[in-house]
Amino acid sequence: MAEIKSTLELAMERTKKYSVSEKEKEEIKQKEILQKAQSLSSRYMAGYLPLNEVLREMEKMEEKIGRKIRELLLLQFIDGLSFEGEPDQLIKGIEALRGRSIDEEKQAFFGLLTQYRERKEKIEKEWRDKSLASLKKDGIFGSAVEPCLDENPLRTKEAKETEERFQPEMEKLKERLKKS
Repeated sequence: MAEIKSTLELAMERTKKYSVSEKEKEEIKQKEILQKAQSLSSRYMAGYLPLNEVLREMEKMEEKIGRKIRELLLLQFIDGLSFEGEPDQLIKGIEALRGRSIDEEKQAFFGLLTQYRERKEKIEKEWRDKSLASLKKDGIFGSAVEPCLDENPLRTKEAKETEERFQPEMEKLKERLKKS
């Protein structure tokens, strides 16, 4: 009598002639490394994984893989620096991955961030004052009146121009961090 083969056995017979090339194996390995780095980064940034645990995870890995993940995390943290949000966690991560302080770059970054935020606040105040004055002319005033500045295309344009003005300095700073 003929032997009944399982689905798995049939699948194995059909795929015997297919094999994964070295190039494909390397691509799979690189994707796995990237996914691991993204996972560590996401968990760290969300506050689920403390920085010392991130470093411990990398120490457990094969040296070459750990080094690659360290490089990827470093690039992700540097690229994550922006004018929005709180950068403290990113800065701590960069310093930990570098194994040293980045005082000069940190000082430059926070100086640039302060300049940007002060300029942005000044623009917001000017537009708010203009909007309130305009509303007052129309008979709308009082402590409960709050203008919607997001709807003003001129204010939005000015805010975007401010960011564009500061962005080249941010990019230079990121490049310095990547090279140091």
